[in-house]
Amino acid sequence: QVQLVESGGDLVQPGGSLRLSCAASGSNFNNYVMGWYRQAPGKPRELVATIGSGGRANYADSVKGRFTISRDNVKNLGYLQMDSLKPEDTAVYYCHVRHIVWGADHWGQGTQVTVSS
Repeated sequence: QVQLVESGGDLVQPGGSLRLSCAASGSNFNNYVMGWYRQAPGKPRELVATIGSGGRANYADSVKGRFTISRDNVKNLGYLQMDSLKPEDTAVYYCHVRHIVWGADHWGQGTQVTVSS
């Protein structure tokens, strides 16, 4: 069982930057693919980016070139660097991991990101 705690959400102006962090505990972080999802009010949760234990990353088209996902397998931390933020990036952002063998999913509690002037 792995526990995830996100942090770093805030109110930021359009064009600004934020870095979200995800602290994982309770299991071997190397055994999980990590991802960030987001959910805006009235919309379904959507995938933002994923990263494998070896560092291979994938991004939603809407954030390519603006967001960067990374992880530190020694410190059991994941990150989402968000640059050139837009109002449409406003959402609750969730950290997610999936076990690479068993497929078990785990979610964090979410952190609010608001992009507004």
